[in-house]
Amino acid sequence: MADYLADVKKYDAGASADVVEKIVKHLGIALRNRDSSLVSCTDPKELGRVRDNWVAKKLGISDAAKADAVIEKTCKAMAADNTKSRVTFYYLVAKDLGKLGSL
Repeated sequence: MADYLADVKKYDAGASADVVEKIVKHLGIALRNRDSSLVSCTDPKELGRVRDNWVAKKLGISDAAKADAVIEKTCKAMAADNTKSRVTFYYLVAKDLGKLGSL
């Protein structure tokens, strides 16, 4: 848990440990596998899954264009990071959409 929080804090110094923990619990078993614990911004199918499963289902944002814009913005924000943690990525997307409080 501390590693996830430290990674999120690289992008948001005021990140809430409770919110990060909720994202970790949501992702559950996906975090056990290195490949599924990371997000690939170069894979359109991967970004589609983020949009459909995280933004639409969990965060309740049905506007695909808005979701895609936020996902692209997050990819740019994390561009320097070769291994984009799924927890951090999801946190930043939720933060940008103003949905951290609803997690």
